[in-house]
Amino acid sequence: MPTAATENPWSYSLRLPHDARAAGIARTTLRAVLARHELGELTGPATLVASEMVTNAYRHTTGPAELRIRAVEEGRLRISVWDTNPDIPPPFDKPPALFDRSSALAEAAANTEATYGRGLLIVRICADNWGGYALADELFGRSGKLLWFELAPQPPCDAFEIAA
Repeated sequence: MPTAATENPWSYSLRLPHDARAAGIARTTLRAVLARHELGELTGPATLVASEMVTNAYRHTTGPAELRIRAVEEGRLRISVWDTNPDIPPPFDKPPALFDRSSALAEAAANTEATYGRGLLIVRICADNWGGYALADELFGRSGKLLWFELAPQPPCDAFEIAA
């Protein structure tokens, strides 16, 4: 694992219009960033969870969104999505519980026939940490919310195949 992520922190931002193609463009950009920073082992879960979040931003808002990708300490990756809707959905409204991944896997197994509503369940299965907060009107020139998730260098998630 390269140590460049902690020695030279980096971040990228991608502004996304309210367009059905935004999730695909976000995935392509994220793959390119992770490949260039030699974080290929995070590509599967990172693109899956980010795609779900960008898709939710498209479905539940009428405005633009923004994807931010950045390195945090010890090779961890933080991805955030800003959108114009201030409502914080679960699980982002509270910190992850100690055994949340296990309960999320049980929920996924119990709902194998579900055709929608699995996006934030995927976050609970794949991400190591997540959170969100509403932005006050025009704070930093924006309102809405920011949702984020983190992945460790060796993610405990092979569940990104559940979305297939």
